[in-house]
Amino acid sequence: MSRFIFLIMALFLASLNLRPVITSVSPLLGTIQDTLGMNGSAASLLTSLPVLCMGFFAPAAVKLSKRWSLERTITYCLLLIGAATAARYVVNSAWLMLATAFLAGMGIAIIGPLLSGFIKKNFSNPSAIVGVYSMALVIGAALGSAFSVPLQNTLNHSWQASVASWSVLAVIALCFWWRPVRKTANTAKPVAASVSSLAENKELKLPLNNKRAWLLTCFFGLMAFMFYSLTAWLPPIVEEMGYDKHTAGMILTLFTLVQIPVSFLLPILVSRFQHRVVWLIGCSMMELVGLLLLQLPVTPWLTCIFLGIGAGGLFPMALMLPIDESANMEEASSLSAMTQSGGYIFASLGPLSVGFIHDNTGSFPTALLGLTAVVVVMMVIQFKIGNRKIKPVPSGEKVSG
Repeated sequence: MSRFIFLIMALFLASLNLRPVITSVSPLLGTIQDTLGMNGSAASLLTSLPVLCMGFFAPAAVKLSKRWSLERTITYCLLLIGAATAARYVVNSAWLMLATAFLAGMGIAIIGPLLSGFIKKNFSNPSAIVGVYSMALVIGAALGSAFSVPLQNTLNHSWQASVASWSVLAVIALCFWWRPVRKTANTAKPVAASVSSLAENKELKLPLNNKRAWLLTCFFGLMAFMFYSLTAWLPPIVEEMGYDKHTAGMILTLFTLVQIPVSFLLPILVSRFQHRVVWLIGCSMMELVGLLLLQLPVTPWLTCIFLGIGAGGLFPMALMLPIDESANMEEASSLSAMTQSGGYIFASLGPLSVGFIHDNTGSFPTALLGLTAVVVVMMVIQFKIGNRKIKPVPSGEKVSG
């Protein structure tokens, strides 16, 4: 197996583990609530807690990668995600289920920025490779939501066995990540010896004084705010339009499926044709059209395609920007940690905001107007961050496809 294929597989499999532990819970949430005696607020933490962790613990990625190396840190986090997911097989209380969500969220939070550093470190055209990363995230999310109920039916109607079965993905990924760990084993001592000096290095710190870094963080937050709001509330919005729950669920599935090819192809197109601002604004326009159609007597099957193209394009762009605007692996990890930390914390407020507005108005149009305003603000930021051309990356020892 060539080095390029091996690294792509390692990246894909690691990324595939970052969403099923969250999305596999949603289809089984009612059953989990009844079994563990969880109220609605506690049950909502099973999905919102990992997202909050993705915000609060992302900054730890930079220091941990300096302490253990990037590859070792990713491997340890895959172990943590796999162990937390597998532990759900023996869950018999609400607090234990929440503990698995917290631990898995920690692992996801740390891996996210480091995979950006991994891409920057190993590939000569990192912008195009971001498509593999983002596509794997979408596929993982889709698998978790689509197969949790069938797995429950297959595994003796046990929801515990269903949500725990996703730990298999971590086992498969670890088969690929032991090799990079072994490769760095010989350099472990020099790295450990230099930790004290590196601790003072500015590369270990988030670029909090960088105005452009804050713009990128704002963009990531607004993008994720929209994504999680739509993921959580698109089915209820469709139901309020008069469709049944099955149709609403299928429309959410289509919304997710549309994102898979878009999230893979868009980074390649941006890398080839440049003009980032055009792609950014174009994807945001797709979301605006989708939000407008949700308020008109138009079939939601068409609406979710526009929303899926917009969300599927903006997410890999948000992952790509910190990689493009950094000079090396450390900068990419640090900038990604900042954008994802602030971004995911803000994004966790999205579903809550839509729910709050709906509770107070009794319908969704006002909430949809609020989401429209979010997209408009995001477009203003995109005009500011999208005008920098992608820098060519020296090949060195990086591989290319």
